[in-house]
Amino acid sequence: MTGITEGDGGSASSREAGTGAADQDLAHWSQRLTQALQILDLKVDQQLVARLADESSRAVNGQAGPVTALLVGYAAGLRAHGSSASPLEAVQSAADVALRLCEHGPEGGPDSEGWSSTAQ
Repeated sequence: MTGITEGDGGSASSREAGTGAADQDLAHWSQRLTQALQILDLKVDQQLVARLADESSRAVNGQAGPVTALLVGYAAGLRAHGSSASPLEAVQSAADVALRLCEHGPEGGPDSEGWSSTAQ
């Protein structure tokens, strides 16, 4: 919480200080979680994860954000484990697919043609 209420004329620096604290909290949480999950070689791109969550929530509904983040992470883990791709490359590749889907909302997009829509 930044201590700024609507219409109080809070300065940009006050808002940035609140954002900085939130960013620090998120960075600390990410570090603790990666340590607890024993994935120490992963640097979390918090801006990318937030963008994925925001865009998928707008494209579909509010619950799509966390589901998208989970599925992108899972896909990235599978790719990084089964190939020579680095964790960063695997995350970026999976995120790119999800972001392309977000451009089309819940229908259409790159998965609307081919085997993925034929239940094969």
